[in-house]
Amino acid sequence: MKPAHEETDAAGGLEQVARSVAPAVGPWADAFGRAGSRTGQTILIALGAAGAIWLLLQVKVVVIAVLVALILASAVSPLVRWLTAKGWSHLWATVVAFLGILLVVGGMVAWVVMAVRNEWNSLVASALEGWNELQAWIASGPLPVDASTVDAAARQLTEFVAGGGLTQNIATNALTGLGAATEFLTGATLMVVILFFFLKDGHRMWNFTLRWFRGERRAKLAESVDRSAQILGGYVRGTALIALVDAVLIGIGLAIVGVPLALPLAVIVFIGAFIPIVGATVAGLLAALVALVTNGPVQALIVVGIVVLVNQLEGDLLQPIVMGRTLSLHALVVLLALTVGTIVGGIFGAILAVPYTAVGWAVVQVWSTRYQAGPDPVLGEDPLDPNDRASDKATRAQRMRYRAIRWHEQRGRKLGAVDQDTAEKDLAPGDHQGR
Repeated sequence: MKPAHEETDAAGGLEQVARSVAPAVGPWADAFGRAGSRTGQTILIALGAAGAIWLLLQVKVVVIAVLVALILASAVSPLVRWLTAKGWSHLWATVVAFLGILLVVGGMVAWVVMAVRNEWNSLVASALEGWNELQAWIASGPLPVDASTVDAAARQLTEFVAGGGLTQNIATNALTGLGAATEFLTGATLMVVILFFFLKDGHRMWNFTLRWFRGERRAKLAESVDRSAQILGGYVRGTALIALVDAVLIGIGLAIVGVPLALPLAVIVFIGAFIPIVGATVAGLLAALVALVTNGPVQALIVVGIVVLVNQLEGDLLQPIVMGRTLSLHALVVLLALTVGTIVGGIFGAILAVPYTAVGWAVVQVWSTRYQAGPDPVLGEDPLDPNDRASDKATRAQRMRYRAIRWHEQRGRKLGAVDQDTAEKDLAPGDHQGR
């Protein structure tokens, strides 16, 4: 016979189970109540996400520096591994890769500045001559615009620039511009420092992170980082190659047409190509506007034709061959990510939004098991190409590593395990070796 207190506990447990199984009653029991509960949870989650985004925006200099350093490190880290495999020390391989990327970026910036400064006078002279031709073309063209209207608009713009409008605006925003320049220099310096440590100690940082997890979670984290590094590095290297081809072809076309500043405009095309979909096109249109002002409408139309031809070559040939399926994103997703990134982070947001969206999609594929791949008897063919799946982009060595991580349970010492540390210190040397 059971004691009375055990019977009481058993009865209380059964009553609690019955209450949990019984249907809920009250204002939250019906469909509207459940909808309201989910709505409240959704609002709380949205507020938490908005708060996190707000906090990140307060330290956007640090966030942008980390994101830029991470994407550059992903692009350059294969060079570090290659040099290390050739017998270089890891430190010297890191220094060489680090200095190489700094020289490339710094040289490109200096190239643009020097080219613009050397050809500025010729650009101004050509701009004045081209403006006169544009006025004559508008006055004699089919549009109902006379020369006096164009002269009046030009006069108002000149008065605004030479008068108090722009001067007052510049004076008002002088401190703001100084603050922006200081912020940019701070971010650039921080990015350089972070990039060096990512190249030097990135593997140790990730090793440290993985040791906080075990089994399946550790394997998925390792796969997530491998896929992220693969996407970011492939995106930077592939985009740089495509941007170089675009810049060379458009630059040659501008030089043949005789557009001033053909060299710096080609470099702007190279930089703009890092903004998907619209970057190279906008940079090409900028070149067309320069041709319109300096050379006239016919040459501007020729430049537009060159830009369109190069963009078609990029989209139909270069992108599939060079980039392959690095991003694995639909064009609409790319456009939305680009728009949101521009709104939130400006030019840096536009550059970083698309590759990090691709990283997010790859991480979702690694962690989620809900997607049912392959043909479906009702839905039909799978809209996701098998080559776009993150699991199919891992190498044989990586798959073996993930399998080993899943099978091997780490049983080493834990931080703060004083008793275990003391016991191991008390072991005899022979006993310790025997373990």
